[in-house]
Parts: sequence; C-alpha cells; structure tokens
Amino acid sequence: MFLGTYEPKLDEKGRVILPAKFREELSTGLVLTRGQERCIYVFSAREFEQINEKIRQAPVTSKQARDYMRVFLSGASAETPDKQHRITVPATLRSYAGLGRDLTVIGAGSRVEIWDATAWQTYLAEQEAAFADTAEEVIPGLF
Repeated sequence: MFLGTYEPKLDEKGRVILPAKFREELSTGLVLTRGQERCIYVFSAREFEQINEKIRQAPVTSKQARDYMRVFLSGASAETPDKQHRITVPATLRSYAGLGRDLTVIGAGSRVEIWDATAWQTYLAEQEAAFADTAEEVIPGLF
C-alpha cells in the first residue's frame, strides 16, 4: 500500500526519483497514465494488469466506457526504474499534469500520484473543507 507525501524534483530529462518507501513495490515495473484532476497515476505493473482486466470487461457498447478507456489507456507508459530509482515521465504526461520542477508525490493506497507541487497545494486547500465535512454516508463505517 502506498502512503505519505513526498516532494522530489523533476530533473531536466523529465526523470523523478521514486520515494524510498515506494521502491520495492515498483522495482519490477510500473505504469504511468493520466489521472483525474490533472495528476499522473502510477501503478505497479501487477496492479495495472488487474485494472486493465476490469476495463476489458466494460461493455464496448457504452460510449462512456469507451471514452474513459481511450483517455486512460492512450496515456499509459510502462517504465522500469533505473539503478538510481528514477523513472522518466513522458513529455505528454508532464504536459497533461502541468508538471514543473517541483513535484508532490503522494501515496493513494493502490497507486501513487504525481502532482505539480503548486497544483497539489491548490487542490488540497480546495478539498480541506469537504474533507472535514465528510459524513459517514460517503464511506460507510469508516468512523
């Protein structure tokens, strides 16, 4: 499970060093793709295979399913971390997420998310009130 918040830098070649706590699970390969709210989702290869299998089960007759599948899978890029634990974020994904040099990398349970640091701070500030007001009906039995 991926947890925590980290603030690595994007280098001039579009690479980022994976946080130490994420390295073991991602060491054998990972997939980056477009995430919602203009971030980049990072899945272990194993987790991405499971997601892809669920996507494959969506009805081809559903326009909404086709649209989601196209956006999600067309942005996907399989990567393997190098010996310095760096991964290259493809230019199309860097552009999609508006990544600058300063990043915020968060653990989001089954995935990692890569955000532009300013975009993350804006998102977090906007969501704080809703987070504080979240009722039990949103996630039954949580509290």
